Amino acid sequence: MSSCATGHVNPEAIYPFDARGVAKRFRHAAIFGALDALQPGEVMRFCNDHDPIPLLRQLGDRYGEAVSIHYVQREPGAIVIDFGRN
Repeated sequence: MSSCATGHVNPEAIYPFDARGVAKRFRHAAIFGALDALQPGEVMRFCNDHDPIPLLRQLGDRYGEAVSIHYVQREPGAIVIDFGRN
């Protein structure tokens, strides 16, 4: 199973988001839209080729404690983060 695949016991509650397939100029807007669509308890599994430090700061400013951040994989060229809606 790839790290971007869902291995969650409740597959309806976790949604993959592969940022590598989204044009850079649309990426943050697409991520915010996906997070806005999550219901409490749902998770977006974010995959990217680099660690999105500026994005994480923006998410903290925009959502505060309403979104949790958990690294699933953090290796050069392979970043997987679960964003949970609280």
